[in-house]
Amino acid sequence: MTINAVLIDLDGTLVDSIPDLAHAANAMRLELGMHTLGQDVIASFVGKGIDNLITRTINGSLDNEELPPEVFNQAREIFVRHYHLVNGDASTVYPGVIDGLKAMKAQGLKLAVVTNKAEAFTLPLLTQTGLIGFFDTVVSGDTCARKKPHPEPLLYACEKLGYPPENSVFIGDSINDVQAAQAAGMPVLILPYGYNEGNSVQTLKVDAIIDSMTGAAQWLANQ
Repeated sequence: MTINAVLIDLDGTLVDSIPDLAHAANAMRLELGMHTLGQDVIASFVGKGIDNLITRTINGSLDNEELPPEVFNQAREIFVRHYHLVNGDASTVYPGVIDGLKAMKAQGLKLAVVTNKAEAFTLPLLTQTGLIGFFDTVVSGDTCARKKPHPEPLLYACEKLGYPPENSVFIGDSINDVQAAQAAGMPVLILPYGYNEGNSVQTLKVDAIIDSMTGAAQWLANQ
């Protein structure tokens, strides 16, 4: 297997952004006259983009029961306003990420971020955490017509990097990432510390479960 390009998820893989997401989600609930939810509960709602996070936070469960348009639109406006204020403030880069990315660059690999987070939040977060310089391209949740688990964002990233899916690998933290990678026809590595909607990643059928981004760099070096 020849790997030339590495596509990497953002939230739950490179960066722990739950503190900021939970702050905005709870600020939204409070402004709508609702009580706050625990950070661990909101963490289980993350993984399929902001719209799903908002719906789940309002419903208070993983059910994506559709909200009336006027309720959703109001909630989204509030969430976005609060998230813009705190995006990156309490988010932290996971241990091993910087060293892992440096090792991948040293191997001559092309790197891309592929996330369901909107570009308006993705680029500031990558900049604030000091990660943006590692990546040759960034594919956000609104770059393509469809988000993960659809393969379109991954295929677009491969096109931008100049390598086909069979010479690329995806690194993520959730079933969302696994489904997207497999639909795109590329191997997938999963980190166990992220936001798999509250579920263990041990049952996912992947090429490898690795403990850190440095472990991912070593896996790539061994191919």
